Amino acid sequence: MLIRFNSKAGNLDEELKLAGAPPFPPYIKNTKAGFDDYQTVYAKDEGSVAAPTAGLHFTDRLLDELREKGVQILFVTLHVGLGTFLPIKTPIVEDHKMHSEVFSLDEKTANLLNMAVKEGKRLVAVGTTSVRVLESAYDQINGFRPGFGETDIFIYPGYKWKCVGGLITNFHLPKSSLLLLVSSFGGKDRILEAYSEAIRLKYRFYSFGDAMLII
Repeated sequence: MLIRFNSKAGNLDEELKLAGAPPFPPYIKNTKAGFDDYQTVYAKDEGSVAAPTAGLHFTDRLLDELREKGVQILFVTLHVGLGTFLPIKTPIVEDHKMHSEVFSLDEKTANLLNMAVKEGKRLVAVGTTSVRVLESAYDQINGFRPGFGETDIFIYPGYKWKCVGGLITNFHLPKSSLLLLVSSFGGKDRILEAYSEAIRLKYRFYSFGDAMLII
């Protein structure tokens, strides 16, 4: 299906925002939250169909406090697609097809990441979207390569991790590719144990939910 818009005012983006609503996941109902509530404080480029939920935990104040403690904060871009949220329906995990998503990594950030790896620093990714950028843009011979690209990387237990050394992420939906990703990184048994504890203590799951740090 091809849709053509006719914007007489000349600013289609603003008109769409006035006519549309934030792309909240279907399990968030009857909310008065707006676009600013479903957006990270460091968002820059438009293109995602949803917010990277792990980034919603960060405020400008928290980022400043991390910098004061010596944490180097770098930014990458991945435009989240609908495929990220599609449940896995195939009986064999490997048969699940990930939709490709557009990402970008600028030269300055790539150089700083390569320097961090060379110095033996831990790369902690904020969210599975950042993971997909880092693991897609890195190879062990040339390091991080700057540029634009598309990734359909599917990470599940058995994946050989290349550069990510820590992960901040929310608690994800059952049968999702995201749950497989964190299980690959943290180990299936440890992740299931953490999820059982989260259920027992009534943690909030999914968007606007609680997060965990895996190292």
